[in-house]
Amino acid sequence: MSTVGKAASLLELFSMAEPEIGLSELARRANLNKATTRRLLVALAEHRLVEQAAGTRHYRLGAGLSRLARIRDANFPFARIATPVLQDLAAATGETVHLSEFSGGALFTVGVELSAQANRVNVDAGQILPLHGTASGIAFLAFTTPDFVAAYLAKRLEAFTPHTLTAREKVAEQVRLAAERGYSVSAQGYSEGVHSIAAPVLGPDGHAVGALSVAAPLSRVDDTVAAAQGEAVMRAACEIAARLNGEPLTRARSRPS
Repeated sequence: MSTVGKAASLLELFSMAEPEIGLSELARRANLNKATTRRLLVALAEHRLVEQAAGTRHYRLGAGLSRLARIRDANFPFARIATPVLQDLAAATGETVHLSEFSGGALFTVGVELSAQANRVNVDAGQILPLHGTASGIAFLAFTTPDFVAAYLAKRLEAFTPHTLTAREKVAEQVRLAAERGYSVSAQGYSEGVHSIAAPVLGPDGHAVGALSVAAPLSRVDDTVAAAQGEAVMRAACEIAARLNGEPLTRARSRPS
C-alpha cells in the first residue's frame, strides 16, 4: 500500500461511534507499526486533517477536512439538496431514512433522518454500506454499469449476518428484480432485525450516483407496508435526482443491469 493509501486508511478508522482514537489503537487497526503510524499522523496534522485532543492526546479528524467538505458541497451539494426530501420521507413513513453516495468504489452514508419512534433503526453518518448486503447497495448495482456489477460479483462476498446473500447468482437475481421494479428489498442482510427498502438516485447519464433507503425494524414491515415504502422511496429518490440534476427524471424502472 502506498504512503497516501496508508494515511487515508487511518482517516477511515474514525467514526461517529469512535471520534477519537489513540496512537496504539490506530496502529493496531491499520496493521502498521507505531513509528510509521506516528509519522503519518504528524503529516496529516500538518495539513489539519487530524488533530490531538488536549485532554486525552487521542487523535480525531481535523478542521481541514471540514474545509474540503465545504468546497465539495459547494460544487456537488448532494446531501444538502437531499435533506428536505429525507425529512419528508421520514415523516411520511415514520421510519429512519438514510442517503448514500457512491465514491471510490463504495457507498458512503452522507445523510440520516432518524425515526421519531423509540424502537427504530439507527444509522451513522459516514457509515460505509456493502453493496451486496444492503438494500442501498443492491439498488445501486441495479442502476450502474454492467461492467461494474460483473467486477463486483467476481469478488468474495462477505457475510454480515446469517441472512446475507453471498452466492453470486442470488445477489444477481436481487439486482435484476430491483432493476425491474425500481427499488430493492433487503431483510436482515446487513443487520439482524432490520428491513430496508432503497431506490437509486440517478445522475444525468441515467446511472446511479447513490441510493435512498428506508430502514425499519423487521417486526413493523409486511408486504403491504413494504410496497408502500417502495413507492415512497422511488418518488423521493426521483425528487432528489431532479433537484440535483436540475431537471425532472422519470422513476427508475425496467432498466437492464
